[in-house]
This record gives sequence, C-alpha cells and structure tokens, in this order.
Amino acid sequence: MDQPLNARLEHLTSWHADWSGLRVAVLGLGVTGFAVADTLVELGASVLVVAARGSEEHRGLLDVIGARFLAHPDAEGAPEELLAFAPELVVVSPGYHPDHPLLAWAEQTGIPVWGDIELAWRLRDKVVRADGTPAEWVLVTGTNGKTTTTQLTAHMLVAGGLRAAPAGNIGIPVLDAIRDPGGFDVLVVELSSYQLHWSHRNAGGELAPLASVCLNIADDHLDWHGSREAYIAAKGRVYENTRVACVYNRADEATMHLVEDAEVQEGCRAIGFGLGVPGRSELGVIEGILVDRAFLEERHTHALELSTVEELRDSGLAAPHSVANVLAASALARAAGVEPRHVREAIRSFRMDAHRTELVAVASGVSWVDDSKATNAHAADASLRAAESVVWIAGGLLKGVDPAPLVERHAGRLRAAVVIGAERAELLAAFERHAPGVPVLEVDGSETVDVMSAAVRAAASVAQPGDVVLLAPAAASMDQFTDYADRGRRFAEAVRRHLEGGDGDDDPTLPTGAGGA
Repeated sequence: MDQPLNARLEHLTSWHADWSGLRVAVLGLGVTGFAVADTLVELGASVLVVAARGSEEHRGLLDVIGARFLAHPDAEGAPEELLAFAPELVVVSPGYHPDHPLLAWAEQTGIPVWGDIELAWRLRDKVVRADGTPAEWVLVTGTNGKTTTTQLTAHMLVAGGLRAAPAGNIGIPVLDAIRDPGGFDVLVVELSSYQLHWSHRNAGGELAPLASVCLNIADDHLDWHGSREAYIAAKGRVYENTRVACVYNRADEATMHLVEDAEVQEGCRAIGFGLGVPGRSELGVIEGILVDRAFLEERHTHALELSTVEELRDSGLAAPHSVANVLAASALARAAGVEPRHVREAIRSFRMDAHRTELVAVASGVSWVDDSKATNAHAADASLRAAESVVWIAGGLLKGVDPAPLVERHAGRLRAAVVIGAERAELLAAFERHAPGVPVLEVDGSETVDVMSAAVRAAASVAQPGDVVLLAPAAASMDQFTDYADRGRRFAEAVRRHLEGGDGDDDPTLPTGAGGA
C-alpha cells in the first residue's frame, strides 16, 4: 500500500532515501531551476519543469537528462498538462512571487512547496567528509554586501586549511555544490530574501547552519515581499537553528533584534561586529586595527589582531561598508575555527569582484567608478558616502522603493545627476523636490549601448577635476540590460570609448532640473 503523500516527503531527508518515481513540478528554468531538475532526475524522480521561458540550452539539456518542459505564461493558473501530471511536490525557483498563480494553485491543492535551498539541505549527505558527516553550512544574507562577505569568508576558510566554496545566490547553485565529487568541509551559502522566504517551512528541511549573519537591513524587494515587515521576517530566517554563532551588525539594530527573536540551538552565541571599539563577544576596530574580542578565552581583557585598515586598502576593502563586511566574514571564519593569522593572510590576498566600486579610469582629474552592483538605495548610499563630489548615474527598476530619502541625503555632494532607466519619474521627482539646485540630465534612449554611451557623455559634460563619476544606480538593471554585470560592462566600455575619442555625437539626453526645462 502506498504511503500517504506528506509522510513520504517527511522521510526524504537524505540523498540515500528513496526518491524514485516521486512526481515533482519544478517552477522556473534559470540556473537554479535547471540544477533542481538535474538533481531530481539523478535521484530517479519524475520531473516536469514549468516556466514562462527558458534558454535554448537549458531546454535542450532537459531532453538529454530526461525531464519534460512545459512552457506556460506566468499570469495563468495550472494548465491541463500540469494537472494530469499530478505533482506530489513543487520546487520553486527563487524569483517566483509568493502569490504566483501556480503557487496559489499548489496551496489550494495541498501540494507541498519547497525551495532549492531546502532540497539541497535534505540532500547534503551525497558527499561526506572523512568522519562520515556532510559539509557544514555557513549562511550569509543582508540587503547589501552578501557576495563580498560570502567570497571573503570562503577565502578565509580555505586559508585556514579547510575545503570550502561559496555557493547559493552568488551564482553557484547549492545543489551543484553538494554534488561536487570532491566534497567540501564547509559551504558558505549566500541567501537572498527570496530563498529565505521558502526556508524553514517543512519538517526535515529546516537548515541548521554552523554560523549565520544578516549584514544589514534596508528597504529592498518590497514589491516581491509585499511589505517591509515581510522582507525583514524573511531575512531573519537566516538565524533559525544556528548552532555556533549568530553574527549581527551593531550599527543596524534590526539585525540584533532578529538574533534575539530567533530560535537557535543551545550554546549558540550572538556575535556583534562594527566599526567602533568592540565590547566582549564582538569584533571591531581600535585605532585602525581590526580586532576580535569574541573568539578567545580572555575576551574580558584582551583582543586578537586580525588586520589593519591600511592593509585593507591594498585589497580594495578600506571603504567603511567594506570594513564592516571584512569584520562579518572574520566572525564567520573564526566561528569555524580559522586562526587569526589565516584570516589576515586571506584579507591580504583577497580582491573584490568586478562592478563593486571598481575604478574604471582616471582622466583629467575625474575618476570613473563602476558600482553597478549597487542595485538598491542602501548600496548606493554606501558608494555615495565614499566620495566628496559626485556626478551620479542612477536609475533603472526601483523595486517599489522610494528614492527620495537617498537623493535628499546626498544632495550636498552632487555635482550633477544623470538619470537612466525605465522608472525615471520617481527619481526625477525626488531630485526636483529634494535637490533643486543639482543639474539633472535625463537619458532618453531604449537601446542599451546608446543609453550608457549617452549617460557617459552627459556625465563628462558636467564633471570637473576632483569629481567622481559614479555608476551606482540604486535600481535593478533588467529594464535596459541583461543584469547588473552587463550594465557595468557597458559603462566601462562607454567610458573607454569616450576617453579614446571614439564616442559618437548623437546625444539623446534631455536636461531637466536646475538649468533645464
């Protein structure tokens, strides 16, 4: 006799459990959706991938691995083919809104919904360490700084002699990482608020990380979560069931409250980090020296030196928000047993990724900086604070966040602004209201190359020696670019063309604000 549906799922908590024949509908065919489908097929499940779109490559690979694909518009309910498939489980890719018609159908029908992170946690014992246990997980979330902190933490763990890798929202699906035949001692998993929304929902799928951090909280993705409260609640899930250390930001009280409210395992410690002098069980900075007063027995009276702010300059990590990320990564690495000297070695050899406050060029006294990764107001705020006089290139998809407070906060440091993107009206209104003396140039173009070339020309027309022309859009990029990296690449290319004198004269920019119509 067949087991009841939910009872069977509750027992599927290992790679070595019996997944054969389980009917699973996978929503989405991006990098994550394909990794989910590939994993489930390897386990012997019957897989139907449902998506509004999918690359030719992924669709072709589904045929190769033995999964089916069903093209289905996002706005419509469950199609006949999905109903006939009668899935026992739905695994959803991170981008799907909680109120998506197919998720509403699954809820009404009583079909359990998992995210890719829950599935990966259940399957983490495919490759085990020498002692027979799966790799430890260290979790990283926050509105900004996640990727740098994730990469830096993994770098520190490797410097300490551990087999470690970054995974998750950073671009390497966790399901690919857990299936790597070489295996790892620790996975450092970057989690978006989307992924956290689907975590800790089902018995057997609740993560229990060694250490976890929420770096900061600022308004972002409010259109997806529906409210600030729901967004914060999703971020807070990173701390649930943590075993050794919940790391929080002393400068962001919300992260401390998330730790206080979390259900953690007995013996787990709260570890703070911040740019000031640290108290006990904290990491901080004393006279330019990064120190640890958390992971040593004599923390009441002593501190361990980890690095210096001067050393961070060589790694491109000396900006205040980057120093905070270094401290957070150090806390996570120390929680995993990495010695201070290895933390220091890792900091010295680490280099930032592209499109994160990356200096593209300096010419005629003007610095051109690519921070395309600043896809929200909080990240753009950190970039703007690092310069005294800025020509700011901003705009894109605002994701439901009001840009007015950011404009008001930095009006005094702006030489001018260049506004791009589809959702320009709110940004232009913010400049008109809160920075009426700042010249604003609006780029009116639909082709991506023309948009960025026009933005660079507009910025060059107003920049003066000593200025920083800063691409920190405070918005997502998908209205005019493939992603933030594409936006940053096109900016760098446009800057180089302009400085080499190869840029055209056709300039679709409209002056507005001060000095404009």
